[in-house]
Amino acid sequence: MIQQDTIVALATASGSGAIAVIRLSGNDAITIADNSFRSVTSNKSLIDQKTHTIHLGHIVDGEKVIDEVLVSIFKNPNSYTGENIVEVSCHGSSYIQQEIIQLFLRKGCRMADAGEFTLRAFLNGKLDLSQAEAVADLIASDNEASHQIAMQQMRGGFSSEIAKLREELMNFASLIELELDFSEEDVEFADRTQFKALIDRIVFVLKRLIDSFAVGNVIKNGIPVAIVGEPNVGKSTLLNALLNEERAIVSDIAGTTRDTIEDEISIGGIGFRFIDTAGIRETQDVVESIGIKKTFEKIEQAQVVIYLFDSETSITNLNLVKVEIEKIKNKYPQKPLKIIANKIDKLSDAQVALLKSEVANVHLISAKSNVGVDELTDALLNLINTGALRNNQTIVTNSRHYDALLKAFEEIQKVKYGLDSGLSGDLMAIDIRQALFHFGEITGEITTDDLLGNIFANFCIGK
Repeated sequence: MIQQDTIVALATASGSGAIAVIRLSGNDAITIADNSFRSVTSNKSLIDQKTHTIHLGHIVDGEKVIDEVLVSIFKNPNSYTGENIVEVSCHGSSYIQQEIIQLFLRKGCRMADAGEFTLRAFLNGKLDLSQAEAVADLIASDNEASHQIAMQQMRGGFSSEIAKLREELMNFASLIELELDFSEEDVEFADRTQFKALIDRIVFVLKRLIDSFAVGNVIKNGIPVAIVGEPNVGKSTLLNALLNEERAIVSDIAGTTRDTIEDEISIGGIGFRFIDTAGIRETQDVVESIGIKKTFEKIEQAQVVIYLFDSETSITNLNLVKVEIEKIKNKYPQKPLKIIANKIDKLSDAQVALLKSEVANVHLISAKSNVGVDELTDALLNLINTGALRNNQTIVTNSRHYDALLKAFEEIQKVKYGLDSGLSGDLMAIDIRQALFHFGEITGEITTDDLLGNIFANFCIGK
């Protein structure tokens, strides 16, 4: 699958800007760039220059000067892809970008496929597969937590942990396989006590990694939070207070919000996507009814539900509030529910005390006055177990890795059962091979063209 041709692509975002970077990779990358490069200081050849150097000059098409550029050279194997790489930093005009790319195409390059630079880095042994996937996660990271996890995985934290377990398991697997060759002598080359200790350690590590996916998935994709309640209780005002901007229309007219409004902010490095929904009530208004239907759809999609009620109008009938809370709990028992009493600035101290005593675990806020909003964001952050993140532990965010870990765990459990039951080595060897297979799927020792095509198709072209 390793390609020998030279590829080219725009490495920076498309469109106009101050500068743009055009990247070439392949055996002939330096030669192709040299054919169109003219130094401003001397008649230097890029082919003769040292690796990791930068050169000022012009990109020319015959006698036509396209742009003044800086050309960076990275010679194999000391480059991102493990091949010769040239990066041309030009002015950010879309016209200039296309002129240079078209010139290199005429000189013998072809346009890179999505993620092909990183694919070549993987195929040339510069990255393992999980590190390559982390490159895409790093580019897509939009908050501190997802960035931190992607950096840790790109540096090999996750893959090194898996590779170490796989190597130790493979050593024992070799001894088990060796025993099969001497089955008639009834000998054991693999110390069963040490093997059992290794299996117990693998089980422990796999369980920790599998459990971390619950945190990793929400960190990577953000946490959708639905704000629900009756009309005119301050849902849109709360959304505006959380976002610190006038995102939703606020009025005293009940039913103002007819559709869902969504926006995302980062709290403590974690992305939260807040969804302001239409007020839930009986209505004959067709448009408002559609909005209420969407409200229930968004609650289904949300991972956290905020139930907001107007403390000023509800203080005389808190039983009704408790009934509504129970309805939501019964309808969505698996979703964390935050109960919020709004407009507490309108209550007396005695009414506040009554509210706290009657409604369990209620958070008191005034969205309009921004009172209690910071405490609410802290409470939302506490829903996410960020201890592993703070301790720089490996956190799984990739669903493909998660699936492979589950399969490996299942096979290791079979091996553990075989050890405890005294099964013969030939039966255990089958399960060990399967566990090794699933470990190899994560780091890329075992891949298929279809798998690689699916993974790298999600990359941007210039990466």
